Amino acid sequence: MTTYVMLANWTDQGVRNAPDSATRLDKARSALSAMGGKFSSVFLTMGAFDLVIVYEAPDDAIAARFSIQLGMLGNVRTNTLKAFPEEAYREIIASLA
Repeated sequence: MTTYVMLANWTDQGVRNAPDSATRLDKARSALSAMGGKFSSVFLTMGAFDLVIVYEAPDDAIAARFSIQLGMLGNVRTNTLKAFPEEAYREIIASLA
């Protein structure tokens, strides 16, 4: 599976409903699981982003669908990064020589 890093910010709606955030996270985890993916780590963060979620999905299309579905709910805006593990990183760098 491919690893993705999601950087998320609460919208005004998401902040107003912050007490429900953990329940929303559980629903997001279930939605991703139904698509064949899984959360690896979830962090509440301080700084430019409110949440950082590391997850795995079978492919880019599923990762895109997951991000869009979260956005449609109106509680978060996301930026998703495709993450290459160290082994892939080393292969990519080695191919430059």
